[in-house]
Amino acid sequence: MKIKNYSTILLGTALAGLMGVFGVAQTSAAQQAVPVIVKAVVSDRFVDRVEALGTLRANETVALTATVSEIVTAVHFEDGQRVNSGSILVEMTNEEEHALIEEERSTLTEAKKQYDRLRPLVGRGAASTSLLDQRRREYETAKARLRAIESKLRDRLIIAPFAGIVGLRNVSVGALIEPGDVITTLDDDSVMKLDFTVPSIYLASLKTGLPIVATSPAFGERQFEGNVSSIDSRIDPVTRAIVVRAILPNPERLLKPGLLMHVTLLKNPRDILVIPEEALIPSGRLNHVLVVDRSADPSVVHRRQVTIGNRRTGEVEIVEGLEAGEFVVVDGTLRARPGHPVTIIAQDGGDEPLARLLNRKRKGQGQ
Repeated sequence: MKIKNYSTILLGTALAGLMGVFGVAQTSAAQQAVPVIVKAVVSDRFVDRVEALGTLRANETVALTATVSEIVTAVHFEDGQRVNSGSILVEMTNEEEHALIEEERSTLTEAKKQYDRLRPLVGRGAASTSLLDQRRREYETAKARLRAIESKLRDRLIIAPFAGIVGLRNVSVGALIEPGDVITTLDDDSVMKLDFTVPSIYLASLKTGLPIVATSPAFGERQFEGNVSSIDSRIDPVTRAIVVRAILPNPERLLKPGLLMHVTLLKNPRDILVIPEEALIPSGRLNHVLVVDRSADPSVVHRRQVTIGNRRTGEVEIVEGLEAGEFVVVDGTLRARPGHPVTIIAQDGGDEPLARLLNRKRKGQGQ
């Protein structure tokens, strides 16, 4: 009986020793430092982005038409030519008007002589005031008739109202044109107007001067920058959207009216804290991050709840829960445990490829 009890005691002692060794091994494994990659929480300029589609318009545009029915006698432009303000583009039959102008100029000259000759006589009492008034009326009437004929002559000239580029020519010499016939178009493309619609929920943050970035498949990845110049006074009751107009400089004359552009409106610029998206640990409606306590030896991580804001490519805005200068785990969040030690094998500074950082991490795990 004593031998049996003694054997039981020996077996219990052996089992206790094995459990102790196993527990130490478990504790050692649990406390083994996990290699991680971290990134500092930084303050950065952040803007909200609103995506839209817009259509380009010329700064000034007009369809040039005739106001009289006449035959074209001369065309002074070619398709796609750049013209200056005041340039004569088309001439129509005007011989009669030129003859009338010469006649009225002679009449005006004679009326002015008669008026100038009579004024000193009236001053000396040698002529009546009523006769002077009659000569003045004749002189003013002659000037008015000359202006009327010059106006008719201008109706037979198509003149560029502003500098720009003309479109396709739709008339030829000898053609009879009627009022309303489009001769050509004229566009001022020194700057372009970009009209696009924005949902009315963004109305409170819309204001003139906001920057925009526009792209088009016609120009690949090239970006065209501009600013909001005006906002429509009405919201469309069907789409609940408002039209916004931006101005795009066009020094190279690449942009053309009617071109479809993809617009990114940059609104509500502010300085905020940002971290990489891979540092977030979603948990239902909540978000957490692993913050590295570098004051401990070895470093340990702590789980902390954060409030996020908007996102941009690869980054997320932190509204609450972190401070600038703290370090968060961006790779190794699945293995690291709150309160356990970690080994920082790399710090993501944004200037080194992620593949190189991960390769460094694999080497740290191999060691």
